[in-house]
Amino acid sequence: MRQAQVTRNTLETQISVSLNLDGKGNAVMNTGVPFLEHMLDQIARHGMLDVEITAKGDLHIDAHHTVEDIGITLGQAFAKALGDKKGIRRYGHAYVPLDEALSRVVIDLSGRPGLTLNAEFVRARIGDFDVDLINEFFQGFVNHALVTLHIDNLTGKNAHHQAETIFKAFGRALRMALEYDQRAADVIPSTKGTL
Repeated sequence: MRQAQVTRNTLETQISVSLNLDGKGNAVMNTGVPFLEHMLDQIARHGMLDVEITAKGDLHIDAHHTVEDIGITLGQAFAKALGDKKGIRRYGHAYVPLDEALSRVVIDLSGRPGLTLNAEFVRARIGDFDVDLINEFFQGFVNHALVTLHIDNLTGKNAHHQAETIFKAFGRALRMALEYDQRAADVIPSTKGTL
């Protein structure tokens, strides 16, 4: 089973993540950051992951440390659950629309961290959520999941829609990359023999 549990405690945050890569899309969140929880639910639902995240952070300052550290801890759990990557498709991509907004996400479970995020949000905040933290979440994730991730919001006039298409497309791309390829069972999808 591709599952993992990770706990990460710092002076700024205490975070616990339980992850099943072969789940049914269930999410249980208790982070103190409602908009992020809504986005994490999109990842779980569209990625068919079961995710449980509990976080306590220094929200009296702002949400930065909490959001970034959730990305880090989720990335650690992802890397642990994925294992040696034998038989997976490795690459995934998705385009997701939501009304006027459209985003594209392409992922490579490469073993090399890299993030390119192109999104010009029409507002700096979605409710109380600072849109700059979307980059912080994904940077934390890729650094610890060891994946290469390209995110492009291609169009949008509503910041909530822009963000939601990004997270839904991420979930869909992740699902594709994680799928088993029956023709390549027990083979690591790299000419190097390792990822």
